[in-house]
Amino acid sequence: MLASLSCHGDIDNWFLIFSYLDGTLYPLSSGLAEQVKKNIQEYMLQKLGIPEAKVPESCFSLYKTYGTTMAGLKAIGYDFDYDDFHAFIHGRLPYDMLKPDPVLRGILLSLPVPKIVFTNSDKVHASRVLHRLGLEDCFERVISFETLNSSNEDGNEYKPSSTGIFDFYEYIRRPDSDILLPRTPVVCKPFQDAFEKVFDMADIDPQRTSPQFTNGKILGPPHSHGGCIPSCYGSGSCLRKHP
Repeated sequence: MLASLSCHGDIDNWFLIFSYLDGTLYPLSSGLAEQVKKNIQEYMLQKLGIPEAKVPESCFSLYKTYGTTMAGLKAIGYDFDYDDFHAFIHGRLPYDMLKPDPVLRGILLSLPVPKIVFTNSDKVHASRVLHRLGLEDCFERVISFETLNSSNEDGNEYKPSSTGIFDFYEYIRRPDSDILLPRTPVVCKPFQDAFEKVFDMADIDPQRTSPQFTNGKILGPPHSHGGCIPSCYGSGSCLRKHP
């Protein structure tokens, strides 16, 4: 996950705020992200038949390499339905771990610019999280997995490997290997193609804007919670107009 991004300067120069979802609009200390990881590993074990001893390291390394574990699993040759994956991972999450956040709600509503949630998760999960947090009316749009990816690969340049499953577990044990990693059909952050799609959807010219970066905070107006979203929240971005 990226570090937090901040919005400095005159608010009149801001025109759009992106926010990520999981671990951003709610703190990681809620425990929900840990449950997501557990469910992903169960899917790898039960549905894909990956040996239990290889699951934890493969899960983490696929995530680090491909942006999401799902994207990595698709890349190395596993054939599964996107909706089935999301239903297994998110369908049994204990969403009651999340509580309404009136402070964050007040901050978001005080910012007089459009706000967009950008998540690699599916739209059902995003809706449930926003509802539990009491933030569903704070954002003009949610860009989710379905927004950036079709339900199948028909018409896509991606073609599944005909040579079986790529041995990613062996690959990560030999990081100096010259073997080329297979690419994924999944479009997801933090990669450039995902942001290009999002900017196009939001009618943003990246040449005329600049994201504002910092560590630890997303700054807001001075009257909003001491001027910042607390650092327990994760990533977000404010796009600022160039003079």
